[in-house]
Amino acid sequence: MRLGLSLGYQTAWSTPADHLALAQEADRLGYAVVWAAEAYGSDSPSMLAWLAGQTERIDVGSAVMQIPGRTPAMTAMTATTIDALSGGRFRLGLGVSGPQVSEGWHGVRFARPLQRTREYVDIVKLAVARKQVEYAGEHYTLPLPDGPGKALRLGFHPPREHIPIYLAAVGPKNLELAGEIADGWLAIFYAPDFAAEQLAAVAAGRARAGRDLAGFDVVPSVPVVVGDDVANCAELVRWYAALYVGGMGSREKNFYTELATRMGYGDAAREVQDLYLSKQHRDAAAAVPLEFIDRTSLLGPVERIAERMRTYAESGVTTLSVTLFAADRESGVETLRNCAQALELSGVGE
Repeated sequence: MRLGLSLGYQTAWSTPADHLALAQEADRLGYAVVWAAEAYGSDSPSMLAWLAGQTERIDVGSAVMQIPGRTPAMTAMTATTIDALSGGRFRLGLGVSGPQVSEGWHGVRFARPLQRTREYVDIVKLAVARKQVEYAGEHYTLPLPDGPGKALRLGFHPPREHIPIYLAAVGPKNLELAGEIADGWLAIFYAPDFAAEQLAAVAAGRARAGRDLAGFDVVPSVPVVVGDDVANCAELVRWYAALYVGGMGSREKNFYTELATRMGYGDAAREVQDLYLSKQHRDAAAAVPLEFIDRTSLLGPVERIAERMRTYAESGVTTLSVTLFAADRESGVETLRNCAQALELSGVGE
């Protein structure tokens, strides 16, 4: 198992300089990849291109580039450009986002996300491989049949004909799709003791494509807080968990509420959602079970985190991407070093 760093996106309490310092420290420590995210604020490829130019060995990955935000051809152009700028260090993470962002921010209907993702990835692969892009799908038709468009191929030679593709997946059907068409899975709220059910879905998709799980990259983004008291460490993660379980979606459709329910927290998840959607955010955070936070995070002293890393590796994780819940740049750098030390103590590092 190798380590990765999940930066997320720019917030009111982070700066590009902070993200650069963390990425450079992760590079120095031998982390495998640094991921940048996007929602409806900072975009991921701009950040990744900037980081790529100021790091040496570490891969740069999008977690994610939003499918509704770009045409598949534009995504292929961006991916191959960053791959060229970085000397072949780019990883392309994709996701459909959710109905609120897709339809409210991008103006793209959310219906049939699995079929749209399949077609999107097909076209990205064609373009990255410099094949002529002709496609007749339910969601994408290239070139358009009733106009002057012509089938084109990528206009420069990128360093690779295949860029690793990852899907951000939560539900069982999307996990199957990730196994079938992608090179890796970007997971959230990953609990090692629940992973067998999720990886069974991934394996079913791999089998459909005639492959097994060998070489498939399982990449959870895991909150980490180093400290003596586990419960106190968990307090820093509560607001994040409440935001996703309670507020990332509507009452009718929230993938994270559904995931928490499948993990055995149905009553608590509904309470968190009710409170969050009623704008009682503090109460929603307090209602997140400590057990849920601990199962899906790395909390406590370095030795405890090392033991938890063993369980992640044993469950099938190949790249453990840490999300730093640190107060400032200096404590973030220290947490990166603590995680590297924990991996060495765990004995499961490559």
